[in-house]
Amino acid sequence: MSYDLIVIGTGPGGYVCAVKAAQLGMKVAVVEKRKSHGGTCLNVGCIPSKALLHASEMFEEANHSFEALGIKIGKPKVDWKGMQAHKDKVIEGNTAGIDYLFKKNKIDIFTGTGRVLAQGKVEVLAEDGSTQIVECKNIVIATGSDVMPLPGIEIDEKTVVSSTGALELDKVPGRLLVVGAGVIGLELGSVYQRLGSKVTVVEFMDKILGPMDGDVSKQFQRMLKKQGMEFKLSSKVTGVDKKGKALEVTVEPAAGEAAAETMEADVVLVAIGRRPYTEGLGLAEAGVKLDERGRIETDAHYKTNVDGIYAIGDVIKGPMLAHKAEDEGVALAEILSGQAGHVNYEVIPGVVYTSPEVASVGKTEEELKAAGIAYKAGKFPFSANGRAKAMLKADGFVKVLADKETDRVLGVHIVGHGAGEMIHEACVLMEFGGSSEDLGRTCHAHPTMSEAVKEAALATFAKPIHM
Repeated sequence: MSYDLIVIGTGPGGYVCAVKAAQLGMKVAVVEKRKSHGGTCLNVGCIPSKALLHASEMFEEANHSFEALGIKIGKPKVDWKGMQAHKDKVIEGNTAGIDYLFKKNKIDIFTGTGRVLAQGKVEVLAEDGSTQIVECKNIVIATGSDVMPLPGIEIDEKTVVSSTGALELDKVPGRLLVVGAGVIGLELGSVYQRLGSKVTVVEFMDKILGPMDGDVSKQFQRMLKKQGMEFKLSSKVTGVDKKGKALEVTVEPAAGEAAAETMEADVVLVAIGRRPYTEGLGLAEAGVKLDERGRIETDAHYKTNVDGIYAIGDVIKGPMLAHKAEDEGVALAEILSGQAGHVNYEVIPGVVYTSPEVASVGKTEEELKAAGIAYKAGKFPFSANGRAKAMLKADGFVKVLADKETDRVLGVHIVGHGAGEMIHEACVLMEFGGSSEDLGRTCHAHPTMSEAVKEAALATFAKPIHM
């Protein structure tokens, strides 16, 4: 059978692209090496980590906030196996949902490793070693990304783990050393910190959350430090000795100007980023070009240099975010059906699902300064928000950045409870080229956390009411 479209990889980008293409009338097939769909995100990434983040947050609430709210209970205990069972049930439910979507949209599934043989031909290598060739008009590569290794450090997924192994530890470690203060490291580090681990984060840069707004980074680090997380910035891990009962971790200054020190840990989590997964796809043989970072080169319509071969998601340039891949999948399906698919890369939110959450969309102050763009900033703390105080969630703030001349909103940054949900009104505003005055004059329900977003907008073009 020949297909209009074959999608290799059924992570967020791949499965959404397949579903949208089928909805638009194409005959679609997918190729997936895992026995379950959803890619890293649903199986060993976004979704399972959020299950553990929520469970650990509830444990933290019961331990430290209930009494202040007038709720008396006995001291809660961690049932690690129970938390793992909750996580696994969440994974099962979400991956089963994708199976349903494929069946509903009459999408054929080929289980095995996909490899591009040539334009219009994909070989599928099954687990039993058998192969079959599937023909199509167009191929979409949506194979996602893999863990970035740390040179000289062997990941065994037992005591030295990646994010995958960190979700499957057999117990809560007494001491956890996290290499990398990015989103993944801080999220998983916060899970174990809340459950009782002593967490130390080693980061090569002089700030956490690398590209995020400097103001957000600085204040968020203070919050995490207050929670008990320790940081060693401008530092690098150069060795892990597994010979003793505890891991001996060698940490050196990033600049190499001082002597190294040794730290003990029970588990080391390597979370220094991810890299495009393009191995074994037959790209070189098919003539598909990669850039200097191993990403597949595409044009504005996601087409590679080879006719009929396209790529989306983590394997191409741009932020490695599930929702970015999803939007690209929809846009590409629309383009292939003759429509005007498009992704606005200036309005892609990023969220760190810690407690409090961090959410950001658009430009940071550092980016605006570097580009020489004159801007104005408005800021409002949750400590002045009635709903936040009632919920004991008064940490954090909202910051709005707008063009000094036109007042058009260029960026919004939130640190606070529910930041990942609140950021979307900023996204909608920015999609329509809205101003801080538009946002500040929009009626917000009282009492809500979102009133802080309105107040920050007021602080940008005029003055806030409640500060």
